[in-house]
Amino acid sequence: MKKLYCLLAITIALASCKKDFNKPAVVAAKTDTGKEKVNSTLSFSGYTWTIKDSGTGTAGPGPNYWKGANSFIDANGYLHLRLSKNTTTNQWQCAEVTSTTNFGYGTYQWQVEGPVSTLDKNIVLGFFNYSGVDGYDEMDIEYAKWGVATNPFVGYTVYPAQGASGNFHNATSFTTSGTYTTNRFKRTSTSVVFKAINGFYDDDTNLAYTTTCSSPAYSISTLSMPVHMNLWLFQGTAPTSDSTVEIIVHSFKFTAL
Repeated sequence: MKKLYCLLAITIALASCKKDFNKPAVVAAKTDTGKEKVNSTLSFSGYTWTIKDSGTGTAGPGPNYWKGANSFIDANGYLHLRLSKNTTTNQWQCAEVTSTTNFGYGTYQWQVEGPVSTLDKNIVLGFFNYSGVDGYDEMDIEYAKWGVATNPFVGYTVYPAQGASGNFHNATSFTTSGTYTTNRFKRTSTSVVFKAINGFYDDDTNLAYTTTCSSPAYSISTLSMPVHMNLWLFQGTAPTSDSTVEIIVHSFKFTAL
């Protein structure tokens, strides 16, 4: 996700299609420091993606240091997102890519290799579309515990269209089987349906979890927006394991309605 968070809230009151959750509240827009490098691009799953690099400074979310080399394509055409420590500066460096294409109503799907259920409590892995305005126009899948080891390991969020109110968030855990998961949401004018699937499938085989935001329909964004994928540290706090983490995204697929 993109935002600068403050203290972790144990419960947050949400309107309309709300569910209780332990995700921190968004209190301010992200800020950048230092000199930011000119972002390069990569090609993945038939789309062009801008690679985030904060240069010598930090940028949100977090804030964190972002290294362009931590987002790369391997010989199989898979996207790697790496979180690593710079041994010279002792700074942890994160990864993010953003599509140059905007996407609207349809099905968004990511096939992901990595230990999503056991990520460090300070690590956030996000797959989402987002307009760039904090707190609005966003559908979000985040594997994150927000600094609390006992929290559920994944959250599904819908932020409303600008001018509307009513956030949806459902934090949960589901039973995983191995390190391959298919992560999906279908966005329409009246609902957003999230699904987690064990293994790589284009249907609902091995469906592990699903949740739906459908009320009020007017709170769902009508905008076409870029897709983001990122791996970062909550509040810029180092992982307790002090170890490099790498997630491999085998594919991103969008099917328009």
